[in-house]
Amino acid sequence: MHGHPSVKAFMTSAYGWPTCETLHFLGLSLLVGTVGMFDLRVLGIAKGIPVTALHRMVRWGIAGYVINVITGFMFLMAFPDQYLYQWPFILKIGFMTIAGINALVFNVAVMPQLSNRRAGKEAPVVAKILCGSSLVLWVAVIFAGRFLAFYKPLFTLPPP
Repeated sequence: MHGHPSVKAFMTSAYGWPTCETLHFLGLSLLVGTVGMFDLRVLGIAKGIPVTALHRMVRWGIAGYVINVITGFMFLMAFPDQYLYQWPFILKIGFMTIAGINALVFNVAVMPQLSNRRAGKEAPVVAKILCGSSLVLWVAVIFAGRFLAFYKPLFTLPPP
């Protein structure tokens, strides 16, 4: 499988790959920094901070996620064989999907209950389970992403 010609040309240029790697790391920092901080607050750390104040920061995490999706597609479109047939890539996409579903369930079913809680109040058990799961899933995404550099594809398709 060959990559997209214009994306591959950019990614193999002197600044393409380093630029996307830098943006990918920035996006990851925004995502894990804000979402992680929110999850830790719901789990009981820094109870003096209102949950809603930290929840407003999550939009920066969403921006980081969007940056990572765009740069991730750039990597994938440039060299699809490096990713599509690797078990760490498959795990990473799976963990990201589960983390996204987890976030959706949290924001639809649990966040409305938390939005009227004052600082210092304990979060419900279901909120703690979902936020704990969020932390574990995003760490799993990071681990799977790092493993991508150390494994070769399971198989590749012959050139057309």
